[in-house]
Amino acid sequence: MKMGGFKNREILVDLSKGAVDYREINEELARKFIGGRGLGVKYVYDNGPQVEPFSEDNMLCLMTGPVTGSRSSMSGRLCMVTKSPLTGTVTDSHMGGWSAARLKWAGIDNVIFRGASDKPVYLYIENGQGELRDASDVWGLGTRGTVKAMQDRYGKEDLSVICIGQAGENLVRYAGFMNEHDRSAGRGGTGAVAGYKKLKAIVIKAAQKGNMPQPAQDEEYKKANQKALKAIMEGGLTAPKKGGLSVYGTNVLTNIINEVGALPSMNSKFTHWEGAEGHSGETVNATLLVADNTCHACPVACKKEVEVKEGKYKTRVESFEYESGWALGANCGVSDAAPISYLINLCNEHGMDTIELGNTLSCMMEAYERGLTEEKVDWGDADRMIELTEMMVFRKGIGDVLAEGTVRAAKHFGDQNLAMCVKGQAIPAYDPRGIQGIGLGYATSNRGACHLRGYTVASEIAGIPMPTDRLKPEGKGELLMIFQDMLAFSDSMNICKFSSFSENAENYAEQYSAMTGVPVTADDVMKIGERIYNLERHYNNLAGFNKREDDHLPKRFTEEPATGNSAGHVSQLDLMLNEYYQVRGWVDGVVPEGKLKELNIV
Repeated sequence: MKMGGFKNREILVDLSKGAVDYREINEELARKFIGGRGLGVKYVYDNGPQVEPFSEDNMLCLMTGPVTGSRSSMSGRLCMVTKSPLTGTVTDSHMGGWSAARLKWAGIDNVIFRGASDKPVYLYIENGQGELRDASDVWGLGTRGTVKAMQDRYGKEDLSVICIGQAGENLVRYAGFMNEHDRSAGRGGTGAVAGYKKLKAIVIKAAQKGNMPQPAQDEEYKKANQKALKAIMEGGLTAPKKGGLSVYGTNVLTNIINEVGALPSMNSKFTHWEGAEGHSGETVNATLLVADNTCHACPVACKKEVEVKEGKYKTRVESFEYESGWALGANCGVSDAAPISYLINLCNEHGMDTIELGNTLSCMMEAYERGLTEEKVDWGDADRMIELTEMMVFRKGIGDVLAEGTVRAAKHFGDQNLAMCVKGQAIPAYDPRGIQGIGLGYATSNRGACHLRGYTVASEIAGIPMPTDRLKPEGKGELLMIFQDMLAFSDSMNICKFSSFSENAENYAEQYSAMTGVPVTADDVMKIGERIYNLERHYNNLAGFNKREDDHLPKRFTEEPATGNSAGHVSQLDLMLNEYYQVRGWVDGVVPEGKLKELNIV
């Protein structure tokens, strides 16, 4: 392989046989799908869309990209790709910190797991080699205990530990991975897949010195990187210590989204909630903030470490994110940031998705309010939420039902309309009635309801790269496609999505071209992103998501009007979906053979 940026080495792990092997990266595939998300999805697609998520046949891929671990700003992302046990779709979940960079510094681009072990194991990686080792002594521990055990064994210096907690071990369908810096690959149930495979952790020992990926065109790369860094440093949201994302983290959005009437509250019954101020970025920073942390090669430092210093919610946790704060806050009627911090810490310790957890709890709260369950849980009852969370992790009592996720819980309670979900995955913290484009994004996301597939909020709320009217559906199909395709490329280059608040397709093209030595233009970036997005959709079509009805929103969003400053509005999904299918060239959500051939997918 002649491309720069790659170590050209993948570890292939057969957990059923306890065997470790290696291979070079196929350069043709790397050119077509870049790396990270795109190449991982290609591997999972080739493994077959019909596999059962909880089976030896399902594949779990840990992926880096061509700029991972380099001098490129915000290049510390690790991508995990598998078939989701929560949704049945292809899914990819990403974490920050230093794990991805350290994998690259260890001489490895990607790790592919197949099969399932009959006993707990972890993979130890150092100097380009991987070895399966016994994890029986850490099976049953939380993520922090597992990290400490590995640090005691191998030393803290130059060490990354990516692991699951008890939620993954017990196959909670929304369990994720955590690393030593509380960074999470949370959505889609990647941790549950690892739990089924008896894979407790991936432990990486590697120093940066002398091991950074080398660009094919060093001078051009320096120029491209400096240009991208300048855009970040001067960005309205990303400027260090000045931009809202840097000062308040993602939680800068709580008051903003609440004010416009697009904060889903109390299981999305309302789109504005007075109590949201209690867990806003401004309040958290003024009362609980103790550290501004960052990831590899990132000047933004959006991670906000908080500490509750006394009382029954005493805890210290990184990070109090917007999504987590909303899911366990406004969505459940909890205003106080202290118990929310405690709940976030529980999720990090046990390794589970805060968004799905918050939605499952709010689903149950509404069910109790309506008399559909005798399991008592009132809006705002943080202590009961903590109790239920522990029950989910260990699948005790009603927790066994809730561990299955929001859709399955709603079915248990007897009303599927209680689940604010798309394709089996719960919504994040933006209401489709107050931000039209994001509703279309939820409906057409390839991994279930998700804001990170196509973040039209950037345009509809922040005016990036251009302002659009958040309450008008016209033009949102084309707008969403642009966001989806560009972010598919950045996820595959494996650069943080927040870079897109300041960088554009030209910046990505320049960095990628100089690093790999493969010349691409901004138009090529968009075309490659389109290829990746269509490959994911094609996978889902083959997995059974092949009807227009699969690209739906819950009735609450299309039939029940919003409140607050979006009062009276509902999501105009059908109108937007027609436009979206037209610009995509899809037929009722299905990628036709002509489009697959046009994009060189088949």
